[in-house]
Amino acid sequence: MGKLTLSLCEKIIEEAFAKGAELGLKPLTVVVLDAGGHTIALMRQDGSSIMRPQIASGKAFGALAVGQGSRWLDNDARNRPHFIQALNGAAGGNIVPVAGGVLVRDGEGGEIIGAVGITGDTSDNDEACAIAGITAAGFVADGG
Repeated sequence: MGKLTLSLCEKIIEEAFAKGAELGLKPLTVVVLDAGGHTIALMRQDGSSIMRPQIASGKAFGALAVGQGSRWLDNDARNRPHFIQALNGAAGGNIVPVAGGVLVRDGEGGEIIGAVGITGDTSDNDEACAIAGITAAGFVADGG
């Protein structure tokens, strides 16, 4: 099984920021969590607003909580809002159910080894940057 080291997390963040620059996005905040939901790395670009670390963490945490990328949570929030509300209540309000929380899977066995959460632009753009960072670091991205 692969492992999310600090240097690999820094690569994920660097590549996510590069994708954001390529797309001309607003300032991003990126967090990388391990499989247990603990923060390994978090960086905010200059100009990121004050709640961005919490939003990015909520996207990544939500993905880990259900074992699906947060796009799945977004879709489920539309179809079963009562479930997402109950889930978020059980999680102490720490889940942000919109795209931009992407699971990091080990390429060898597909095991979940962490998640990346990104916020700052549209949820679709945030997700695209997460996928670019995860892929550049040699892992498999699962947006849900």
